[in-house]
Amino acid sequence: MKILLIGEYSNLHWTLAKGLKSLGHKVVVASDGCGWQNNYRDIDISLRENSFFDKIKYRFDILRNIKKFKGFDVVQVISPVFLKLNPTDIIKLFDFLKRHNRKVFLGAFGTDFYYTKACLENKFRYSDFMIPGVKDKLPEDNTNWLKSPLKELNETLAEKSDGIVSCLYEYKVAYENIWGYKSEYIPLPIDTDEIKPSAIYDGKAKFFMGVQKSKAHLKGCDVMSEILNEVCSKHKDRCEFKTVVSLPYASYMQVMNGCNILVDQLYSYSPGMNGLLGMAKGMVTISGGEPEIYSILNEDENMPIINPTPDKEDIYNKFLSLVENIDSIEDIGKKSRKFVEKHHNYIDVAMKYIDFWRSR
Repeated sequence: MKILLIGEYSNLHWTLAKGLKSLGHKVVVASDGCGWQNNYRDIDISLRENSFFDKIKYRFDILRNIKKFKGFDVVQVISPVFLKLNPTDIIKLFDFLKRHNRKVFLGAFGTDFYYTKACLENKFRYSDFMIPGVKDKLPEDNTNWLKSPLKELNETLAEKSDGIVSCLYEYKVAYENIWGYKSEYIPLPIDTDEIKPSAIYDGKAKFFMGVQKSKAHLKGCDVMSEILNEVCSKHKDRCEFKTVVSLPYASYMQVMNGCNILVDQLYSYSPGMNGLLGMAKGMVTISGGEPEIYSILNEDENMPIINPTPDKEDIYNKFLSLVENIDSIEDIGKKSRKFVEKHHNYIDVAMKYIDFWRSR
């Protein structure tokens, strides 16, 4: 098949493309590389700055490449806002894709109207919309999804799409009540051939946290960082803590090497791409690991994710337990690697996408 993937989140589409190519399909990825992460892509469509000149250039780049977006068996867009255009223009471009390609699919891979709605309707026990003590301080970028025109944009693309793919348990729940008949959960793809175990276990708990500056609060990095600093200050001989902020993907993968515990997310039910990358490197991963994610994967034996709840005492105790039981963390790291190999291997995931796309 000929496949076009438009947009990028944390190397998801590029990794999926590698899996699809290994199966013999022709794949093109068009994106901005997820901004500062600078993920790989075949066609670069980047809005460098927010100036009038840059916006005009960005539109020109899209028009210059528009002929390359024709003639595909499958087109998948990363989210309702798959390009940095106003909602009216995004719908027009989506219609163009529908006219000139066989099938067009919508990705439920991040915060959008349906996920926001599910969170505020208390579909989950906790989420990044229910942060203790800051209920009235939700980021405007998130709550804007409940308003026009973003709400209508998401609804329109969901209706017009040939199918919808969700990559996390939370996004599956968000879409299934309304769009269950045309949506499918498919795990995130991780290149387990390229990414090798690199964690070093030498008698110290070596914590690593990669912070997206704009999302530190939503991911719970601020809370976990404060508590981890407290734990490490009391156990300096057994504990190290490295933090990096908004690094490009290639640099990020390098600086993670040698650490053995990845501190990822606090308010998620499931590990995202970052958490899974740490697991692929053989690291203990602190992230979303609620029973629901193991259930959706039909996994009842290997459950290695350290899953803190949004409770400071619980977070503290889970960090402390790792420091006090250093001899156990290497085994958890090995189980993390096996988990990713079993459930997130990029070629196996690509096969699931092919099956779903062909079924629609």
